Amino acid sequence: MKSKKSLPNGDPIIAVLVFSCNRITVQRCLDQLINLRPSAVQFPIVVSQDCEHQQTAEVISKYGDKILHIRQPDQSDIDIPPKEKKFKGYFKIARHYGWALNQVFFELGYETAIIVEDDLDIAPDFFEYFLGTYPLLVSDRSLWCVSAWNDNGKSGLVDEHAPHLLYRTDFFPGLGWMLTRQLWQELAPKWPKSYWDDWIRQPEQRKNRACIRPEISRTRTFGKIGVSNGLFFEKHLKFIKLNEKSVPFTKMNLTYLLKDNYDVSFMNEVYHSTVITYSELKSGHIIIPGPVRILYYTRLSYKNTAKMLGLMDDFKSGVPRTGYRGVVTFFYNSRRVHLAPATNWSGYDITWS
Repeated sequence: MKSKKSLPNGDPIIAVLVFSCNRITVQRCLDQLINLRPSAVQFPIVVSQDCEHQQTAEVISKYGDKILHIRQPDQSDIDIPPKEKKFKGYFKIARHYGWALNQVFFELGYETAIIVEDDLDIAPDFFEYFLGTYPLLVSDRSLWCVSAWNDNGKSGLVDEHAPHLLYRTDFFPGLGWMLTRQLWQELAPKWPKSYWDDWIRQPEQRKNRACIRPEISRTRTFGKIGVSNGLFFEKHLKFIKLNEKSVPFTKMNLTYLLKDNYDVSFMNEVYHSTVITYSELKSGHIIIPGPVRILYYTRLSYKNTAKMLGLMDDFKSGVPRTGYRGVVTFFYNSRRVHLAPATNWSGYDITWS
């Protein structure tokens, strides 16, 4: 199998893998991907369909040779533990993911892929974002993905004047994310039967690796109806801000995101910032300039503060959403804020879940 790695000029070829099932709104997602991609050769679109839903298949087939339409062949019933019958959808999704990623990396021979689900809107600079961060993903072994998503990216929690800002995070964000064949070769043999995104967040898979995520999301979900039944949608997801202003990432120096550079400057900024309380932040009467820090010591104190601030307050395998070395960074009342553990923090506690 000839590897599809780069164009004659050396630019990377990055496949876009779109997961679809039974939503004809996949058209909204595909229209954006096709209209915004800078090159069909550089960003081939593979739509993988599960569920054998005829109307959805017809919508996809209308795109002709602008995309490659593949179908998950195994529609057999899945053996599910009785207690988890109502979560059947998650088992089907994991099976579909495993099959489609095998197709893209092992059958079609792509080296890199961006994963998109059929209910995502994308920002005007979606492709520029992934092209700009691609060299970091392939050169920094401490990174294992680049995500277009900020879990706490609601209006009012992001700096709308800083769409160029990017971060490292220990929390796997998903929702429009890029991975390499090398990572898939590692994950494929042990791919789980269900709940793949929670599984991927476990320490055994993450192995202390980080993802890159943006200040302002480059994707937004419009899929209120799905396997998770709109669980977070009304409370949270519908408020995520989608970036509107294009940033020329490929022309920027992003080496500040490499681990050795980032850890020093990030930890310096966090732990040299002034400690304040939630009520001081809320009042907006802080005189000192620059970033500030709110401390948390226990799982409960983290959750309480996160709730009051409108941040997502859950943990997966002990890691809070967007957390990096225990620190959750956001923007509030025109100020950069770090919700941070004590300086002697020594790692995530897996019981904080």
